[in-house]
Amino acid sequence: MKPGIHPAYGPVVFRDKAADFAFLTRSTATSDRTIEWEDGSTYPVVDVEISSHSHPFYTGTARVLDAAGRVERFQRRYGSTR
Repeated sequence: MKPGIHPAYGPVVFRDKAADFAFLTRSTATSDRTIEWEDGSTYPVVDVEISSHSHPFYTGTARVLDAAGRVERFQRRYGSTR
């Protein structure tokens, strides 16, 4: 890697305020705000609107579409091959 052309890569806390959830990871994201983490160290914090704890796809609260109704409508419209 060429020196001086890559952004700083270090520990950052991503915090989802809607779900009251935060996780520590490494990233090139930066922030002026900091937070004291569970290990007693201070890290930059980036607030996010959606995380795996608040997104319906990951939490299992997503709506299930009526796939059977769509299949039946397709078969009524175009006929069944069976």
